Amino acid sequence: MNKNRTVRLRSWIWRAFVQSALIPLLLVETVLIAIYLLSNGAIRDAQIEYLRETARNDLRVVSRQESRVIDQQLSAISALTRMYASEVGRALSDTKTAPLTANLALTSTGVYYSPKDDGRPAVFWSAAHWKNNGHDLDKLAKLEHVDGLMRQIKAENPLVAAIYLNTWDSLNYIYPWFLTPEQYDHNMPIPEYNFYYLADTNHNPKREVVWTDVYVDPAGQGWMMSAIAPVYRSDFLEGVVGIDLTVGSILNEISNLKVPWKGYAVLVSAELNIMALPKAGETDFGLTELTDFTYSEAVSRELYKPSDFNLGKRADTRKLAEAMKGSPAGIQALSLGGQAHLVAWTTIEQTGWRLMTVVAEEDIFEQTNALAKRFTQIGYLLIAGLAFFYLAFFTYMSLRSRSLSARLEKPIIGVSGMLDQIGNGQWQPSRVNSEIIELDAMAGHASAMGQRLGHSEAERQQAQQRLDLVLEGTTESIWEQDLRANTVSLRGRLVKRFGLSGETVSEEEFRSRGHPDDQPAVLKAKQQAIDGLQDFYYSEYRFADAAGNYHWLLSRGRVLERDPVTGKALLVGGTHHDIDALKKTEMELREASIEAQAASVAKSRFISSMTHELRTPLNAIQGFAQLMRMQHSQGSGGNEPEYIDEILTASSHLNQLVGDILEWSSAHAEQPALDLKPVILREMMLSCADLVRVEVLNAGLSLNLDLPADELCVAADQRRLRQVILNLISNAIKYNSPNGQITLTYQIVGQDVRIIVKDGGMGISSELQGQLFQPFQRLGRENTAILGTGIGLSLCRELAGLMGGRMGVSSHPGLGSSFWIELSIYDAAATQPKLLSPIDADAPTSAALPRARVIFVEDNPASQLLVKKALEDLVQIEIIANGPDALSRILDEPPELLLFDFNLPGMKGKEILRELRADARTRKLKIIVIGSVFGAHHLLDLDVQGFLGKPLDIVELRGLVSAMFNI
Repeated sequence: MNKNRTVRLRSWIWRAFVQSALIPLLLVETVLIAIYLLSNGAIRDAQIEYLRETARNDLRVVSRQESRVIDQQLSAISALTRMYASEVGRALSDTKTAPLTANLALTSTGVYYSPKDDGRPAVFWSAAHWKNNGHDLDKLAKLEHVDGLMRQIKAENPLVAAIYLNTWDSLNYIYPWFLTPEQYDHNMPIPEYNFYYLADTNHNPKREVVWTDVYVDPAGQGWMMSAIAPVYRSDFLEGVVGIDLTVGSILNEISNLKVPWKGYAVLVSAELNIMALPKAGETDFGLTELTDFTYSEAVSRELYKPSDFNLGKRADTRKLAEAMKGSPAGIQALSLGGQAHLVAWTTIEQTGWRLMTVVAEEDIFEQTNALAKRFTQIGYLLIAGLAFFYLAFFTYMSLRSRSLSARLEKPIIGVSGMLDQIGNGQWQPSRVNSEIIELDAMAGHASAMGQRLGHSEAERQQAQQRLDLVLEGTTESIWEQDLRANTVSLRGRLVKRFGLSGETVSEEEFRSRGHPDDQPAVLKAKQQAIDGLQDFYYSEYRFADAAGNYHWLLSRGRVLERDPVTGKALLVGGTHHDIDALKKTEMELREASIEAQAASVAKSRFISSMTHELRTPLNAIQGFAQLMRMQHSQGSGGNEPEYIDEILTASSHLNQLVGDILEWSSAHAEQPALDLKPVILREMMLSCADLVRVEVLNAGLSLNLDLPADELCVAADQRRLRQVILNLISNAIKYNSPNGQITLTYQIVGQDVRIIVKDGGMGISSELQGQLFQPFQRLGRENTAILGTGIGLSLCRELAGLMGGRMGVSSHPGLGSSFWIELSIYDAAATQPKLLSPIDADAPTSAALPRARVIFVEDNPASQLLVKKALEDLVQIEIIANGPDALSRILDEPPELLLFDFNLPGMKGKEILRELRADARTRKLKIIVIGSVFGAHHLLDLDVQGFLGKPLDIVELRGLVSAMFNI
């Protein structure tokens, strides 16, 4: 081939690789593998659908079969209950009276009971009846005839926990024996419990066997249910017999039910309360089956399972409950514990209860998924084989293309070298020539690009200087109030401690002890509970003891009894708690809080003073070092001495540390006042990218932008949002890897937008991510050459919270980190916002006169000398040492520009600014404020044209003054 002939690069690639037919081979193999994987997925989906329908049918069958098993067992218990009731009725109706053989004892409270276990049932005859009528011991003698039957029923039926008889006169005859006076309330009115009244005429007119709901047994058997039946003598209800089944025994029975696919059964009452829940279902339903119990309340009132056990009152099972109410049997898909389940139910005819069978869909499809996984693995092996084949094929093609690449290598390396020179700041590199048209044009474009970049860099540096000028950088008693008798009954220490006349006092006597200032609120709270406006009564008030000293009490209560006809409250009860110590603690905490606030104010004042004291010597150190470098460069044109650079680097680092600490302290001393307005997100992201683009380039990194549409706005404080984004980008620059990438992007999350800064650094382990937003925490980077204080992220999170947003991080070691701030999207229907500049400076309209008159107000002699030396070749500068003299001089003879330190003796800088802006002669005066960044955000409200932090950057100062007068 003729070396002087120029050809297109496309022709070279075409002639070298078309002959191998790479694309058709790769396309055919890819299509075949895709067809295999897609068909495998379709077969799996068909199998899953078939298994789902099969599982539904099988679950229905299993549910019906298992419910019949439970129904047969419950029917047997019901039959035993009927038989026992019949035998008890026959024994009580026997006119023959046999002598009582049982050895009984009588307590001092009037309770007859069996004191020891002689193999017979336990006897408990409550004092509630004896006090008025005595005890009918002939009845006990007749009941001894059924002792053998009770023992036989208990011995032959493992489900039976106890068998008993409760009579109308509060006799409890129960087997097996236990010491009843220690378990029962001696005045227990037995007919008032559900295991009695559910079988009376009102609740059971047909005189059949009925089942109770799950309750806590006062006899000490724990959580249980009972099959009960009435015993009548003619039409008089003599008593109620019952057989108890504990929840534990029912759990054992349903745990033995054979449910396929690792499923389990659940017993539900007619009211859809979970009566028995096996261990396998506790995790799915988020419940723990109640097998433990206490008797603190069970002996005085009925205790049922809490509302969490009712399917209709749980959000995750409400639809299932509605379906179960509408149909005696069925099947439904349900999500339990975050997993999909199938639930089938049938009704137990004996009791009206439901038996549910629950199976996880994951267990149903386990084998199908395993088979599909195996086929998928085969597909991956095919892909691996093809990859190996093409690897060998590409190796062969590589050898063939080596001769071609030799002719391409030289011009490509030449163009790459040009780009390297441009990247290093040599904007006009040596031109490379190539016989390939595209490469030769590329070299020309690279040369032209270098020239354009050189011009753009000069403009960017000038713009950067202008932008840098405007940026910143125990129970005392139980009480009952009888509203019918207007009395208050008290039990506990309160009567003796406060010297009341007795345990029952009139409402007037009790109320008279309360503090007059607390009475209205107490009466209002109690009346709301009495009227039914609130379920509970709650109040705190002061109560006087016998000596007239007041103590704080907390009173809680609720209505215990209402008139069944009118609904009027009749009895209110509750507790008293002594909260005197709590109130004293609250007062001490309040005083401590006041002291802490005072200390915070003192700290803020100290920090403000420290700002001036730290930055004034820093200003002199850094400023004179900059002057020395400028003078050295102008005098010799050689390299700057290393010690000047060391001084500047150290002072800059110290300035950054002081600035970060003061900014963080300022945010904690007083909450910054933010002005939340609509901010155009695209413009904000572009402006931040422009500000850091040179820094990114100097670090050898790449900045990628993913910008939203123009109309997307967020509600934020513009200056603080820019501060957060720049801080995150700065961290991405400092902690990135060499030649890494930085990406500034966004993401819509519901009604919020998330601004994301991604880097390609080392990443952060999950163990350390919890410490990221802690102040002064740098995760081990404090011993590296990367400068910083560890405050930036903590401050950014606080600013995000003040703007109604939040911050977070996602990071993986070795893959980099993504920091984000999430803010609310501004309403699109509202007026389109205008993105305002942080400082509304008026652009100069005409060229300023040479040697403009400038006044510099500063009390520190070193700073006076520094600024005078820095500006004396540009403007006429006058020095004034205090605020009052400066204000008088400026008003008499206004200069073209005013430079002044914000912390001046005799008069505060803010007062000087207000006086100048209020006077017509100085209303348009150009002002640059010099001082600490602590509190600098307040300057935006005072209309100044620039702000320079201490220590001063002399180049920045000269550039700003030159820009204002077009010098």
